[in-house]
Amino acid sequence: MRVLLVGINPGIRSATVGHHFAGYSNRFWKLLHESGLVPDPIGPEDDVRLPEWGLGITNLIARPTPGIDTLRPAEYQEGIGILRRKVRRWKPKVVAFVGVSLYRAIFAKKGPIALGLQSDTFQGARVVVLPNPSGRNANFSYADMLAAFTTLADLASARAS
Repeated sequence: MRVLLVGINPGIRSATVGHHFAGYSNRFWKLLHESGLVPDPIGPEDDVRLPEWGLGITNLIARPTPGIDTLRPAEYQEGIGILRRKVRRWKPKVVAFVGVSLYRAIFAKKGPIALGLQSDTFQGARVVVLPNPSGRNANFSYADMLAAFTTLADLASARAS
């Protein structure tokens, strides 16, 4: 596995349809393709194909919610332990946290966070922070999102060769 993509938790639509990042306004799948992480345009129903390209996908917390406001600190702690075990087992070269809030929660960071490659590691893997691609995220433009995903694609590609 080249990259493990980690979301915070499934949204209601994702839980309903059983696929990651399935919200109607979510740009995750478009960003994967346009950045070069995957060669074909794909959608949520194709999440099972990600291993074809050396990608894995998981969530920190399994419980679906409409937003992150109702997630409890104990759920984060339990999720971090589970994620550590997954990373030790799958040994990705890069762990990409999809969302600045998720990165802050895992690494107890405060203040501004730059997108892209971080100095932190997670269970020996390099760490990249991606913006949350939800249509509700007004913190980053699409161009900013694409630049962060492209940085990840370039890093994953360089590590693969």
